[in-house]
Amino acid sequence: MSTFIQLLQQHTETMPTHSMTPDIARAISAMTRCRTGALGQSQWACQGCHYDERTPLSCGHRHCPQCQHPNTVQWLERQTTKLLPTTYFMVTFTLPATLRHLAHMQAKSLYALMFSVAASVLKDFAQRKHGADSGFTLVLHTHNRRRDMHPHLHAIVPAGFYHPTRKQWHKGNKQYLYPHAALASVWRARVLAAINAHPVLSLPLSVPKTWVVDCRAVGRGLPALKYLSRYLYRGVLPDKDIIDISDHQVTFRYTDSQTNQSATRSLPTNQFLMLILQHVLPKGLQRVRDYGLLHGSAKHKRYHIQRILLHMAHHTLPVETAPEQHTTRCCPTCGERLMVCVGVTRPR
Repeated sequence: MSTFIQLLQQHTETMPTHSMTPDIARAISAMTRCRTGALGQSQWACQGCHYDERTPLSCGHRHCPQCQHPNTVQWLERQTTKLLPTTYFMVTFTLPATLRHLAHMQAKSLYALMFSVAASVLKDFAQRKHGADSGFTLVLHTHNRRRDMHPHLHAIVPAGFYHPTRKQWHKGNKQYLYPHAALASVWRARVLAAINAHPVLSLPLSVPKTWVVDCRAVGRGLPALKYLSRYLYRGVLPDKDIIDISDHQVTFRYTDSQTNQSATRSLPTNQFLMLILQHVLPKGLQRVRDYGLLHGSAKHKRYHIQRILLHMAHHTLPVETAPEQHTTRCCPTCGERLMVCVGVTRPR
């Protein structure tokens, strides 16, 4: 069982309820019952010797560190088939500290606004630069390396663009995408305007004049996708980084953003649990979104581009993701035949 979930099971009753949102309460309920039998069991039977066994069901919650690994693998496989043979850039849109309290108060409204504004900024910059089809993937992260609240969006953007009328692909500049200062200025102006126009969100009295938008080349894109996939479905903090649990305190390891060296942070157990649980996303919020050439509806156009570029060195057509198959396992008794799931029982 996950170390984090064990801590959650042991301290749920002593955690402060005044700071819990309904989404956090649902996440706690799901994760503390994950693989305990409280959610039911699946029945497996051998097709040869008729041996059978029952396995407790997983909760399937998207923040559960125990049961989201298959989703991570599948997402990475889907994104890999969309890669175009060009240099990729990672553009990071960050909210200033004075606006982060909105992530606690009105998370769903704030994050939806961030997606819409960041998408409009990238679309407009692409249109002004080359007036052709481009695309990008936006991924929401809500924490920094110390796991404090730090909402930001990562955009994976191919440098190339496609002229549909000419049916030509332009590979773009490998060293430069868009100017940092211009991106930051437009990002700031549009976020402030969107918050002012929003019926629920409100601006604080003081807002910094300078915001941060980072834009850097990340090679052919696959390393950046692997980096993002680590935090999508497998929880905020991996169990391997929880290094000590003693004296009602939890110590975890992280990489310091200033020195790039390993550092540790210790917190009382309940405070540690709330530090992680504050990053539970509102129900129904999609944290990864594809746009333009990388959207699912652009599959045929993207495939055409990849065919155009077959002559490029080391480039082949992407392999279609294999259809999802039912989970199977070998029989521990005879060891020769596969066991299959024959039913599920749930508590009444």
